[in-house]
Amino acid sequence: MKLLLIFFTLSCIKDTSAQIKHVDIQLSGCSDSDKEFVSEHDGEELFHSDFKKQVMVNQLPDFADPIDFPGGYDHSVSEQEICKHNLDVAKGAYKNLPEALDVPQNSIYSKSNVELGAQNTLICHSARFFPPPVNIRWTRNGVDVTESSTLSQFYPNEDNTYNQFSHLPFTPQEGDVYTCTVEHKALQTPDTKTWEVDVELPSVGPAVFCGVGLAVGLLGVATGTFFLVKGNQCN
Repeated sequence: MKLLLIFFTLSCIKDTSAQIKHVDIQLSGCSDSDKEFVSEHDGEELFHSDFKKQVMVNQLPDFADPIDFPGGYDHSVSEQEICKHNLDVAKGAYKNLPEALDVPQNSIYSKSNVELGAQNTLICHSARFFPPPVNIRWTRNGVDVTESSTLSQFYPNEDNTYNQFSHLPFTPQEGDVYTCTVEHKALQTPDTKTWEVDVELPSVGPAVFCGVGLAVGLLGVATGTFFLVKGNQCN
């Protein structure tokens, strides 16, 4: 049986006069095969540790004042060592403990309005699952394109479930079919969501009718003017 340990460091700052509350969360988690360290402010990620590249990844937007986290990655490594130790203790203490499982609720959608030939991003969102993480695979017209995708950190919900996102950059072409397949231990079979490039072309009907109507109107004006001039000449 696999176990998952997750530790939260929660701080809350509240201005009693304005009733403004800010919440900071630091999450450190580990299992037999996965590990994570992430810091959030009011539900938005500040930074996380990339344990493969062995660096701290700053997630603040470009327009924000630059903030450094000196020693942040080393701190996350030490947190993992503590987590792994406690995980081994938990394995011995809780043998055959039934594991809580929550099935992920999955969806797929584009980041921006779709325009043929314009760069965009597909998002596969897995919501309210436990335990983390999920595994997500992508295909385009039946061909695996997972290597071009990225997988986010897993983010906590208030009910102790988690969310996770996978992003796939793509250029929409008419008729393309994309799928994202989510794998999770709570799923008996992988859950596949399908998304098709289906861009509705602008209708030419209204333009044609407007053009014909304008031409008929101008013809009517010209005809009326002709008969008016002839009538004046006869008089």
